[in-house]
Amino acid sequence: MMIPTSAAVISILTCVLLQGARAGVVGDFSNVEHCKDSLYMGTPPRGYFSNSFKKICQRYEDKPRYATLYDPHKRIPIYSAYTFKRSDGEKKVDFPWMYEPQLASEKSSSNMEPFPQSSRMHMNFEDTQAVLEDYADVVQYERGQLNPDEHQADPLDKASTYSLTNVVPQIREFNLGPWAEHQDLIRKRLNNYCRGKAFVVTGVTTSGHTIRRNNLDRVGVPEYMWSAYCCTEFDQNAPYFVRYKFPVFGAYGLNDQVNNHMVEVPLKNLERFLKGRMNVDKNFQIFYNDCISDK
Repeated sequence: MMIPTSAAVISILTCVLLQGARAGVVGDFSNVEHCKDSLYMGTPPRGYFSNSFKKICQRYEDKPRYATLYDPHKRIPIYSAYTFKRSDGEKKVDFPWMYEPQLASEKSSSNMEPFPQSSRMHMNFEDTQAVLEDYADVVQYERGQLNPDEHQADPLDKASTYSLTNVVPQIREFNLGPWAEHQDLIRKRLNNYCRGKAFVVTGVTTSGHTIRRNNLDRVGVPEYMWSAYCCTEFDQNAPYFVRYKFPVFGAYGLNDQVNNHMVEVPLKNLERFLKGRMNVDKNFQIFYNDCISDK
C-alpha cells in the first residue's frame, strides 16, 4: 500500500479546507468560516428536530452573506440569520431573483445564481426549491424576505437577499402592512440605539396552507412569522421604553389578512410561543446563552 507523502497530505487537506470555505450547503454553520459571522457567538438556533432541513451558507459573488435553514420539502426557509447593517431603509428592486444551485446538486456552484431564462431548465432544481413560476399566479401572496433588503447597506449584501431560498409566501395585507412596519421599526431602533454588532434571526412556524401549481403542493405558506434581534452593546442612556428592549427582544405576527398585527415580546416569551407551534425540543433556543454577554 502506498503511503502518501507529506506534500500529498497537505494537498488533500488544502482541498478539503478550500471546499469548506466555499461551501454553500453545509453540515454545520458553526464550522464554516465567515458564515458563522452571521450568528451570535457563531452559534445557530438550537432544538430543531427535522434532519431533512438543509443548512445554507448563503453566498453571493464568492462571499458568505447570511445563514439559512431551509426545508426542501415545503420549499421555504425555516429561518435566516444575519447581521444587521445600518441602513437608510431604501429598498432596491432592480436585482434579479436567484436560486441555490447546491440544493439541486452538490457539484454545482456554491454561489446563488439568477434564474435561467428558460423555464424548462427549472425542472433540474424545482424538486428541491421554489421557482419563479410558483409565485407567478398567486396574487394574494408577496415574496417576503426573512433577511430583508432594508436591513442591509452594501449593494451586494442587498442583492443577496433576493434569493427564493430567503423568501416565504406572505399574505399581501400582512407583508405590506404590519410586517413592513415592524421591519422598519427594528431598523430605526437598531440604527439609533445599537452601538455594536446586531444579530437578527427571522423565521416561520411551519404549519399552514400551501401554494399549488399544476395540481401539486409546491410552497408552504407559514402560519406565523417571527423575528428576534440581539445587540449586547447598546445606548445605556436610551429612553426606558426603548432601553428595556435591549440587549434582546422578539416579535411574532399572524400571516393573514386580519388579526395580523405584530406582537413584541421578550425572548423567552417568543420561544415559549414558538415551542407550541414548531417541531422543536424543550431546549429550543434562538440565541446562544439568550444573548447574555459574558461581559
